[in-house]
Amino acid sequence: MIYKYKAVSQDTGQIVEGFFEGEEESDVLAMIKGNNYVPIFIEKDIELDGKIDLFSKKVKKRDLAVFCRQFYTMLDAGIGIIKCLEILEKQSENKTLVKSLGGIYEDVQKGFTLSESMRKHKKIFPPLLINMVQAGEVSGNLDTIMERMAVHFEKENKLEQKIKSAMIYPIILSIVSIAVVIFLLVAVMPTFIGMFESSGEVLPVPTQILLNISNWLTEFWYLFLGVVILSITGFMLYKETPSGKTTLDNIKLKIPIVKDTNVKIITSRFTRTLSTLMSSGIPLLESIEVVGRVVGNKVVENKLEKSIEDIRKGVTLSRAVNEMKLFPPMVDSMIKVGEESGALDDILYKTADFYDDEVEVALQRMTTLMEPMMLVIMAIIIGFIVIAMTMPMFDMVNTI
Repeated sequence: MIYKYKAVSQDTGQIVEGFFEGEEESDVLAMIKGNNYVPIFIEKDIELDGKIDLFSKKVKKRDLAVFCRQFYTMLDAGIGIIKCLEILEKQSENKTLVKSLGGIYEDVQKGFTLSESMRKHKKIFPPLLINMVQAGEVSGNLDTIMERMAVHFEKENKLEQKIKSAMIYPIILSIVSIAVVIFLLVAVMPTFIGMFESSGEVLPVPTQILLNISNWLTEFWYLFLGVVILSITGFMLYKETPSGKTTLDNIKLKIPIVKDTNVKIITSRFTRTLSTLMSSGIPLLESIEVVGRVVGNKVVENKLEKSIEDIRKGVTLSRAVNEMKLFPPMVDSMIKVGEESGALDDILYKTADFYDDEVEVALQRMTTLMEPMMLVIMAIIIGFIVIAMTMPMFDMVNTI
């Protein structure tokens, strides 16, 4: 829920107003008091909630990288923020991004900060970018922040492309396997039905099972199609629920072949994002909270939330990470070195680079293992169909 607020600073007496995203009004109140302001009014912004619904489509990491890189280049050249937004709106190739930039441009002209304006379009801009922009505005080095975010999203895009490339072959093989099986059952199998039935022989159990499946698919194909569509729709809706996300993310961390790769992807994102946030001056606890929403795994996010409470009690980050029992042993060791040397952000960045390479190796290993397994499964299914089709023929030959 988006809330509109107005408050007065206890230090300077300056009136401030803006927008804040929170579950309840108490979240906004806590934010205002935390910034040493006295609230004047807080209300839900119904109009803004409607605007956000219009921008439900996410922008790709590549588009965000280009956006940040171009923004940095113009800021570094001395161009003002409003002029930068005007230029970016005109030359951006992503239509969704163009619409959001138009709204941000108007809000900044009205006096809102860039981060406040971007927060209205939270479905376009990830929390990481919004928090980093806010840190850049406070510290006065927005150009440096945009450069860091450009590098961050470029690496994230590269990681996503590696994952997609690794999954292309297994997906194509799965589709081809399903198509071949359906073709055999629907197009090939019916040609044998008449011959089998006219022979008067008792059909073997595998053949009878196959005939029943073929008849069902041929006569009630619309039911089969409906079940498939409903199953896919139900799964897509379920995985968007909190319990669905937690269950599926937990499965990803337990499947033997997928676990190793998934942990390394999470490790890469965790270390790189935390490094980027801390190097920009964002406090550790706030950085971990943002990282939890970026790693892309609800189980890890919940564990990171718990680690925040431990760190508040005085536990070091390296110990908190070790107690999560999730990341490879190297991670908490590197963090400990960073804490002792005072160069935690630099150590985390180097660790992220290492695991970027490890992810590529893990993806290759995973696809190498998956390919023969899928071929064996495909061979077993098609082999069963072929044997079931030929068994009555051998029986007929023996009878003759």
